[in-house]
Amino acid sequence: MQITLIAIGKTDKSELEELITVYKKRLKHYIKFQLEVIPDIKNRKNLSETQQKEKEGELILAQLQPTDTLILLDEKGKQYTSVEFARFLQKKMNSGIKNLVLVIGGPYGFSDDVYAKSSGKISLSKMTFSHQMVRLFIVEQIYRGFTILRNEPYHHQ
Repeated sequence: MQITLIAIGKTDKSELEELITVYKKRLKHYIKFQLEVIPDIKNRKNLSETQQKEKEGELILAQLQPTDTLILLDEKGKQYTSVEFARFLQKKMNSGIKNLVLVIGGPYGFSDDVYAKSSGKISLSKMTFSHQMVRLFIVEQIYRGFTILRNEPYHHQ
């Protein structure tokens, strides 16, 4: 299985980018992982929230292959402990899917078309985080999940 993380807009904080890179390198020992960044929509100040979600949605859906399993990082999604998330990853690997695609949407969420294509939603917290920080948090949690699955000492219970 491969895990792909799709995010809208680049990270403008070099500190966050450096930390994301640390976890991306660590993940290479466990699974094929890639981070795809979709550029910000141009002229978005002239667009309504719905128009922006639709344009972002088109770009997200264009990244997908028919066999991909799409999971959205969404505030209304299911919340997991780190151990439960590790079990979620194991179930996905056991199911034989080729590519698990996690998507961090834009500031207004996802279009109806993206929701319709998704197989589920995950919420990292009831709190709101910047989209840039969410990238770091989810990459770290994927790494943590694999260390849990291998009984490695990174995670403490």
